[in-house]
Amino acid sequence: MFVNLPKFVFFTGKGGVGKTSLACAMTLDLASQGKKILLVSTDPASNVGQVFETVIGNTITPIPTAPGVDAIEINPEEAAADYRERIVGPMRGILPQDALASIEEQLSGACTIEIAAFDEFTALLTDNELVGRYDHVVFDTAPTGHTIRMLKLPGAWSGFLQEGKGDASCLGPLAGLEKQRDRYAAAVDRLSDGAVTRLVLVARPRASALGEVARTSLELADIGIKNQHLAINGMMPEDASGDPLAEALLKRDQDAMAAMPADVAALPRTIFPLRAENLVGLAALKRFAAGAEENIDAVQPASAEAIDLPPLGDLVDDLEGAGKGLVMFMGKGGVGKTTMAAAVASELAARGHDVLLTTTDPAAHINETLAGDQSGLTVSRIDPAVETANYRASVMASKGKDLDDQARAMLEEDLRSPCTEEIAVFQAFSKVIRASSRKFVIMDTAPTGHTLLLLDATGSYHRDIMRHQGASGSARLVTPMMRLQDPEQTKIIIVTLPETTPVLEAAHLQEDLRRAGIEPWGWIINSSLAAAQIEQPLLRKRAHSEHEQIIKVRDVLAKRYAVVPIQAQEPIGAKKLSGLCRNRTVSAAA
Repeated sequence: MFVNLPKFVFFTGKGGVGKTSLACAMTLDLASQGKKILLVSTDPASNVGQVFETVIGNTITPIPTAPGVDAIEINPEEAAADYRERIVGPMRGILPQDALASIEEQLSGACTIEIAAFDEFTALLTDNELVGRYDHVVFDTAPTGHTIRMLKLPGAWSGFLQEGKGDASCLGPLAGLEKQRDRYAAAVDRLSDGAVTRLVLVARPRASALGEVARTSLELADIGIKNQHLAINGMMPEDASGDPLAEALLKRDQDAMAAMPADVAALPRTIFPLRAENLVGLAALKRFAAGAEENIDAVQPASAEAIDLPPLGDLVDDLEGAGKGLVMFMGKGGVGKTTMAAAVASELAARGHDVLLTTTDPAAHINETLAGDQSGLTVSRIDPAVETANYRASVMASKGKDLDDQARAMLEEDLRSPCTEEIAVFQAFSKVIRASSRKFVIMDTAPTGHTLLLLDATGSYHRDIMRHQGASGSARLVTPMMRLQDPEQTKIIIVTLPETTPVLEAAHLQEDLRRAGIEPWGWIINSSLAAAQIEQPLLRKRAHSEHEQIIKVRDVLAKRYAVVPIQAQEPIGAKKLSGLCRNRTVSAAA
């Protein structure tokens, strides 16, 4: 699979790209060569135990079904809970409850989870006696460049916080790292050493995914992690069997590969073809690792149940009744939020409603998607880069003016957090939310529940609004947070893909929103093969494998849902966008 591997191999990439499958397959490949391997998973969607048919958990466990392989699953959520308690526990009984709640919320986001996981696996990475027992240590999921930069910063994070020099979104989680500073420094050095570490960037052959990989690659190279390898997972097979959709999907993948950014194209790469079977179970992983041809007829679908696949138009019917309101589309990157938001906005406008579509996507993209003006539809474009730069400048001017150089550096790094962009964009969005009291406002790309709670817990955003309103207006004040929590005024739609990891991540997002007092209204399962007309044998088998996740959304996660078929090209123009809202499909049993 991969050659000339160093001691440590990290797999990184967006959820659902196949990091765990590739890490497990490579582990089996190395073990088949007589190597001794330690596989470490920090992926919250990890199915390593299921793959090896062994209960693993948070201890190093020999894998009976794979001689030579030991594995450990670090549960990031449990690690984060333990990590939070180490920080908050000593404060119980000393600080008032509202102050504790604010601190706990600051420690509940993605930065805390990642830092807590890093806290766990640095113990493995730097334990020379332990790693000396293995030929290779394989990590499923690597820390982001942001987290590594934070860990490289000098000075005392906890002192910076205790002196009240900054409201931190990611500095807060770092307050618990002080005692292990030397260990973290050693871990960061080992990550940056190309002689002992390789970082495998995993991506699907899609333009957006390869653009994201390019940004990650550059960010990691800037902090000294340059021994990178590109893994393209799920390339469409060249045999389209005369199926027009399969041929179009193949061309889409080929075009994306041809147009990938130069820095990424220059990386050494390995391409793995799309497979009919889900890569779950030891036998499937061994076939994948060996590059064995699949017997398509022998691949069994996950479910043989015939299921109804309601179209997007059913959700629009339910939305339309109110005649106005805020509709927010949320989900992980790459699931199609922008297209779904544009489709719903276009359909509502086609039905005669006044609609404002507000988006953070570049103006050229939304213009291309809409392909011209449409009666009743206006677009508000918010540039995240501009809004974030303005927000950072404002924070540095107000909170950083009296800091020393070291503290300013830490505050500047904290403002590179993903939360910073969400907060900045949300403040810009808030200006257009008021319009939803008289028309439909369709909002593409919304802040996570954690970011909303962080704003609410600190009270800073609400206090700013209250201060500007003055005493006379405060009694009638409805803040953006209050509007989002009101199901009569706001409807949240979660967008996902019909795959295990994206659905799991969407479920986590739903729980995150519920913590903020926001109940999602509906779900969209996008890019479904099960909802498309497919004849190519491999794709037909993959279509049936989607049933399990669609049923999970239908029966467990969503109050209402819609399934949108996969599109060979991005739908352009009002007619094609509205077309996504139609055509009810029933996916037949195998």
